[in-house]
Amino acid sequence: MEDNFKSIDRVIIAGVHTDAKFKLMDTTEESMHELSELVDTAGALVVGEMVQNRQVLETGTYFGEGKLEELKICCNELNATMVVVDDELTGSQIRNIENVLEDVTVIDRNTLILDIFAQRARSAEGKIQVELAQLKYMLPRLSGMGKQLSRLGGGIGTRGPGESKLESDRRHIMRRVNSLKSDLSEIEKRRESLRTRRKKDGIMTAAIVGYTNAGKSTLINALTGSDVSAKNRLFETLDLTSRDLTLADSRKVKIIDTVGFIRRLPHQFIEAFKSTLEEAATADILIHVIDSSSPEMENQIEVVNNLLKELGCSGKPVIGVFNKVDALTQPFIGRFGFEHFVEISAKNGEGLDTLKEIIEDVLPKKKRLVKLLIPYSDGSAVSLLHENELIVSSQYVDSGTLLEVMLDDITFERLRKYERL
Repeated sequence: MEDNFKSIDRVIIAGVHTDAKFKLMDTTEESMHELSELVDTAGALVVGEMVQNRQVLETGTYFGEGKLEELKICCNELNATMVVVDDELTGSQIRNIENVLEDVTVIDRNTLILDIFAQRARSAEGKIQVELAQLKYMLPRLSGMGKQLSRLGGGIGTRGPGESKLESDRRHIMRRVNSLKSDLSEIEKRRESLRTRRKKDGIMTAAIVGYTNAGKSTLINALTGSDVSAKNRLFETLDLTSRDLTLADSRKVKIIDTVGFIRRLPHQFIEAFKSTLEEAATADILIHVIDSSSPEMENQIEVVNNLLKELGCSGKPVIGVFNKVDALTQPFIGRFGFEHFVEISAKNGEGLDTLKEIIEDVLPKKKRLVKLLIPYSDGSAVSLLHENELIVSSQYVDSGTLLEVMLDDITFERLRKYERL
């Protein structure tokens, strides 16, 4: 992976705990741990951490005056080059905090996440989506991004659009945004055409969704024998991938791997990645992969469920796949609202056969074993079955061809007259 760093950024992560009613929107021990992992994923080094307990955020500087001075001292003592804040900051807040910290760059959680997306994007579509999300997020914050724009060596928060685009005036940036939107619109048309063709051809789809690093790519590899990149790090998979899976009853389903979700995902990301995320909304079923070994499991399930609801996936069949059971120190208990669920280890293959059985059961056009006696006069029916259905056994008898075959409901109704009990 290419890196723009001249030296590794030394980062202090910081936040304000407000004891908010909605825990997922507050700075907590768990969110700070996740922020530390994000910094590591971006290629920097966490050298310190600071959390202020404060019921109301300071409008101009986010932190209180005393805490800002304490943060400045910490930056000097730890030789920190950057502060990453566990929240979304305004442009003026960024500028005001940097004025106090002097030679330290300040970015927020969303900028960090978008930077990781910029590193991970490989396809033309992914790069367009990331740049669009970054520009739309940075546009209202340009007045507070002085230090980030002046970092000629690059680094966190400066990847993607590039320094020259960010230093241009707003009209130039808006022209770039409109150009990217136009490019994405063409991609969306092609993707919609592919969806329409899949539907016309009767191809069923299952979208794998879940919190980042839950093991989605490892699962798709285990199910289909493919080689999707599956390293143990956040947002390893950003570009959309799909692989074919043939079920035991001969039905084929396209398994689609989607980008991982995370708490407080930037709205600009959801908007820019609309065409990709719609693969989940248009899929026949959803396979929700959960890291059952994570202490944050319940919160992560809630984050994914909320985002799926926002994407219009309510009412769609969902299979809860509790992954990484090989890492559990005690028996797993609970189904957390999932009508269909299974415990697996995508790493060692445990539970995969059960998962395939559940996919067969939940997926539309379920097939059943039927015995048919088709007269020799209807040879076209036999040809149809050989081409499109799973023939379990075939025998020629005096009155015709005796078959045991896996049939979906539509084909069964067409050939019901030949059924033999």
